[in-house]
Amino acid sequence: MNETLFEYLQTYLTERRKQLIWEISAMRTRHFTVVTEDVYQMHNTSAVMRTCDVFGIQDLHVIDEAIGKRIDKEIAMGAQKWVDVYRYRSTDDCIKKLKKSGYKIVATTPHEKSHTLDTFDIGQKSAFFFGKESEGLSDKVLEQADTSVYIPMYGFTESLNVSVSVAIILQFVVSKMKKNDISWQLSEEELEQLRFQWTKKCIKNADEISTRFLKDNS
Repeated sequence: MNETLFEYLQTYLTERRKQLIWEISAMRTRHFTVVTEDVYQMHNTSAVMRTCDVFGIQDLHVIDEAIGKRIDKEIAMGAQKWVDVYRYRSTDDCIKKLKKSGYKIVATTPHEKSHTLDTFDIGQKSAFFFGKESEGLSDKVLEQADTSVYIPMYGFTESLNVSVSVAIILQFVVSKMKKNDISWQLSEEELEQLRFQWTKKCIKNADEISTRFLKDNS
């Protein structure tokens, strides 16, 4: 990151916008992340992205082995500007990358042999996998998962909309995380990069302005 450029770009922001960028970025985490596997309905993936933003989850991983999808901006409500989305054409590739990054693979499943949220260990970095609307997670995920969680249900309906499931789980684990002595915050380097990235996204023609500034100050 070019610190001089960063300082210059900040002059295009209002004080209120700069304050929000600093405050919200400080609440971001990569201790938990969310993965959707072949979620068919575009609006569901967009709603999951919005939920990640609400609960301070910086990264969303989207597996779309079956078909490529775009984000429904009306559903995402601008969240696509603030959440980093990583796409995969293979479930195995996604799991391999997350495990290499130190994440515990957590399958969300209705099976009662799974952990409830009350008994789930939040101490380790965890990637929560959510499956397609009608079928749930693939055998690939269930076989490679380190553990699993389920949301108890007491009605005739045996499933929840994926974005609702994400919201329930994130609300619980994020709240518990922040009450415990866990190093969940982004590093200083990550914070600087994120604030730079968000600053550029707040400025129209940010790339042109940056190019001109760097040229004039080379």
